Amino acid sequence: MIESMNLVILIASILVVVAVFTSLVSFRVGAPLLLVFLFVGLAAGEDGIGGIMFDNAPLAYFIGSIALALILFDSGFETQLRTLKIAAGPSLVLATFGVLITTGVIGAVTWLVLDVPWLIALLFGAIVSSTDAAAVFFLLRVGGINLRDRTRSTLEVESGSNDPMAVFLTISLVELIVLGGGENIAFELLQRFVLQIGLGAIFGLAGGYALVWMINRVKLEPGLVPIITMALALSLFGATSILGGSGFLAVYVAGLYAGNSKMQMSVGVRRFQHVTTWLAQIAMFVTLGLLATPSEFGAVLIPGVILALVLVFIARPVAVWLCLMFFNFSRNDTAFISWVGLRGAVSILLAIVPMVEGVPEGQLLFNTAFIVVITSLLLQGWTIRRVANWLGIIVPPRHGPVDRIDLELPGNANQEIVVYRVHEASAVATGHRIPRWARPSLILREGKSLRPHSAGPIQGADQVYIITPPRHVELLDQLFAGPAEGANDVDLFGDFSFPPDTRVVDIARLYGFSVHDGDEDLTVADILERDLPGDVELGDRMAYGTVELIVRRTDDEHGVIEVGLAVEQQKAKPKRRLPIFQSRSELLEIWRDWQKRKRDEKNAALRIERSAPAEQLTDETANDSGSDIEAEPSDESLPDVENAPEKTR
Repeated sequence: MIESMNLVILIASILVVVAVFTSLVSFRVGAPLLLVFLFVGLAAGEDGIGGIMFDNAPLAYFIGSIALALILFDSGFETQLRTLKIAAGPSLVLATFGVLITTGVIGAVTWLVLDVPWLIALLFGAIVSSTDAAAVFFLLRVGGINLRDRTRSTLEVESGSNDPMAVFLTISLVELIVLGGGENIAFELLQRFVLQIGLGAIFGLAGGYALVWMINRVKLEPGLVPIITMALALSLFGATSILGGSGFLAVYVAGLYAGNSKMQMSVGVRRFQHVTTWLAQIAMFVTLGLLATPSEFGAVLIPGVILALVLVFIARPVAVWLCLMFFNFSRNDTAFISWVGLRGAVSILLAIVPMVEGVPEGQLLFNTAFIVVITSLLLQGWTIRRVANWLGIIVPPRHGPVDRIDLELPGNANQEIVVYRVHEASAVATGHRIPRWARPSLILREGKSLRPHSAGPIQGADQVYIITPPRHVELLDQLFAGPAEGANDVDLFGDFSFPPDTRVVDIARLYGFSVHDGDEDLTVADILERDLPGDVELGDRMAYGTVELIVRRTDDEHGVIEVGLAVEQQKAKPKRRLPIFQSRSELLEIWRDWQKRKRDEKNAALRIERSAPAEQLTDETANDSGSDIEAEPSDESLPDVENAPEKTR
């Protein structure tokens, strides 16, 4: 027994080590890292070089559930409140109605391709209906793809919040299949939805509040705070699930509440969660890879690929378009959001549920879901950056990479110790002064501790210790970071910059362009916010006379805080315009144009009808005159069709 336990520990640790080292391959060749973890499990399984026999589906589901709960708690903890405000509407619609639409479309195709009962087909649609939070967060954050705030926030919040809906649909459909559906399946699903989602949200808020209250009131050893935070999150997950709510939604909401509250040791908790989240992802993907049997994939390879292609090119785009058309996303942003719909460990984890509950088609659904996930990760995960470049939605960063360490002060002080390693080409190293509110407390140079007043100018490679409120950290990053590619590009951000409250008439006097009527008292920020559609974003630009006004910086509420000016208008490269994914405003414009054309055609037809009786009357008068001489009809003899009263007409 002891030898068996030691063997399990040895094998598990070796698999983790192999998964970590294979991540180097992912970064070099650009492969999705989570796909690499999945292939490590497949290679170690019974059909791989490892030959490990693992067919314990309940254990795999148990490990995957714990891992997913930790990942969702960390996803909520890392989601800032401003991100939620920006994307709450579109992301929540995608996480609910988007999942339902995807389930319905894939369910219909599954019924045709796999030739299974319609309830089984809907179950498979629910299994693959949600995007994978781990895959999306990794590709967007670690992959370094810099997007507009609204697009990035929508993707992050949606990927973290749509798992509970997919879990609810999967478990509910499995119970209906196993226990037999009632007379009104739709009503039963609605009852389950209200119970699970409602209890999950309520318990999540209560659990998040209790967690923050306990951490702030109870004096614990700093090293124990991250551990008890993780334990309380898992306790909330288990308790909510037992009481009939959605445990996955509860931990996500609790993490969202705790991450945006003033909680002691939050920096240490966040650092610990990064470690546990990586470990959870490795454990979940490797375990699911071990459970799979690639030799059985041949029978479902073609149907699985067909379903994956339908999911990528039809179901996901249709769901995204229908959900986002009312939020006036651009066509390119909608297309990118639909492409970043990666399926991952959550779909494989949910595919285990039918096997555990004894659904006859359980193994078929599991194998097919595995093919769909691999195809999605290969097709979408490998091309996200290329698609973003092709659509032209990547925004240049305002500063380059920054080497920073956050240290939290004890107690309830709203201050942090931020340690920067100064980049050689940073603004501070090249002579820019540090603001008064961020004076360094200590400088380390070549292993020596120096006081700020005796250290002289900041030099490259110095370590600078600054005590500052957390809200100022992003401002300091711009001072200590290296230059970013395109950050100061004149073509992107203009030749000159101005404060947002600068009047446009004052700039016009300097650079000799005319001001539009009625704009004399407006500032440049007023004009940008008035004339740019939707939320103002970094890099947005508009022509004004002979110059261009450019958004150089924005605040958390999309307010303009710095404006650039391009003296000569650049001949902009035409932006790729897709023929699909029209927004609500575009659809309304198409409808108005169609209505206008119909009215014009109707009016033209009426004018023809009104002129026809006059011509007919002229012909009849000529025929009835009894003379060979053609008589010219007088003006009084013809009815005035155009000016006739309504009754005459």
